[in-house]
Amino acid sequence: MKIQRAELLISCGRIDQFPNEGLPEVAFLGRSNVGKSSLLNALVGRKQLARTSATPGKTRLIHFFEVVAGGEPVAFVDLPGYGWAKVSRKERESWGKLVEGYLENRAPLRLAILLQDLRRDFSEDETLLLDWLTERGVTWQVVITKADKLKPMRRARRLRELASQLDRKGHKLIATSSASKAGLDEVWRGILDRVRAPDPG
Repeated sequence: MKIQRAELLISCGRIDQFPNEGLPEVAFLGRSNVGKSSLLNALVGRKQLARTSATPGKTRLIHFFEVVAGGEPVAFVDLPGYGWAKVSRKERESWGKLVEGYLENRAPLRLAILLQDLRRDFSEDETLLLDWLTERGVTWQVVITKADKLKPMRRARRLRELASQLDRKGHKLIATSSASKAGLDEVWRGILDRVRAPDPG
């Protein structure tokens, strides 16, 4: 995928800071150590567009990025990670309200991408989130990260196990690796299909 532009638009800690609605948006969600920043950087071919950190939970704001890929403009929205962040309960609740406020009310949102580490099982957090998105009519896709961490036979077995755990008929998991770039073209195809679809609003 040829990327013509990839730049940070704004970082928001409050709903009233969100940018004016314009570009179709794709939101990225996942646990704090799932490799979200690495995948975002790999998708746009930049090393430090989204900041990576060895400390889970560093992303505490919602970051909006403007990306032009194949001549198609889209906003990538990096939502705060959850699950492993070593922060106070009060701060986690504040993130939850911020993320929920975005997902529930954001008209340009075309796709929510939930990231899942290949080596980890789905938890109740992920299944409840997918149910929540489905109930609100938000189209979602599960993307598996860190596929390079396992050898091919074990990788295939884990993908079958995760598909069984997810138990969403007809939903295909996309396995990716930020290191090897595997699966990135498939993720992009899914993104552009949604971005080019007629605006449901």
